[in-house]
Amino acid sequence: MIYVTGDMHGSENRLYDRQWRKLKAGDVLIVCGDFGYIWDGGKFEKEAVDYLGSRKFTVAFVDGTHENFDKINACRETYWKGGMVHRIQGNLLHLMRGQIFSIDGNTIFTFGGGESTDKDIRAEKGLYWKEELPTPREMALGAAKLDEVGCKVDYIITHEPPKLVKSAMLLREGEADRMNKLNGYFEEIGSGCSFKKWYFGSMHEDRAVTPNHTCVFNKIIPLGK
Repeated sequence: MIYVTGDMHGSENRLYDRQWRKLKAGDVLIVCGDFGYIWDGGKFEKEAVDYLGSRKFTVAFVDGTHENFDKINACRETYWKGGMVHRIQGNLLHLMRGQIFSIDGNTIFTFGGGESTDKDIRAEKGLYWKEELPTPREMALGAAKLDEVGCKVDYIITHEPPKLVKSAMLLREGEADRMNKLNGYFEEIGSGCSFKKWYFGSMHEDRAVTPNHTCVFNKIIPLGK
């Protein structure tokens, strides 16, 4: 079975959440960005990676903005269930951008990335990577992959939402718009593709925003529910 959850941010508490008990051998848990356990190489991080990589189920994440891209991109690239991944360790995988995976009979388009609102502050601390914002080449690759399947997939999993969905969520909270080129790219993809549901995590809510767009955060939910 496939499950999806939101940003984990390298949290120790998230690793011991009782929701993990529902995951069985052969299951796949997909994290919608800001995974955060690939960061500074410290003792806790090594323990977390060992723990996650040794599970009988697979933990796979798209990247967000709070990631150490140097460490992720240094991991071995390999082919998994129809798309390219970085194999972090054992059953712990990074789902690369613009890929389409076939898992349990479902086609899933993945595309990580975003743009930090605090990137200037993070850059001063050496905690900002320009790779967080996808390149035009990566966006073109994603569009080409979708063209190959007739712009039809079962699910889309990203870190950021499409532009109109994000704008509506910010307006609901009384916040100012903070769009980036990735939100616009996703808006075009959403209008040109057929899909059942789109999951994203950057907005830190557990809520169905529209019948087709679901924001995930703390909950671990079955794909398609």
